[in-house]
Amino acid sequence: MKNSPIEPLGDRVVIQVIEEITEQMYGNIIIPDMGTEKPVMGEVLAVGTGRISPEGKLVKPEKQLMVGTRVLVPTFGAQKVSLDNEEYIIASANDILGILKTEENE
Repeated sequence: MKNSPIEPLGDRVVIQVIEEITEQMYGNIIIPDMGTEKPVMGEVLAVGTGRISPEGKLVKPEKQLMVGTRVLVPTFGAQKVSLDNEEYIIASANDILGILKTEENE
């Protein structure tokens, strides 16, 4: 597991993008996956301390959101950042669509 070069603030989460194949092949023909909005899959590298409620209390992120968890993030709505040839996403915990189930976290 890699350390995050970015420390998230508030309820933000730093996610490293996991490469996905976005094309399909039929024989020798490559069909690009254009025009579709697929969520991005990534691995959580860092989680912020939480957000402040209107009453002034700290609301911590959900227990499921921890370093190493694989998540789905919408293509639009999250901030993409490139550092040292690596692509990261900084998203609010509320922007995360879901957690990918693996044998480790079931």
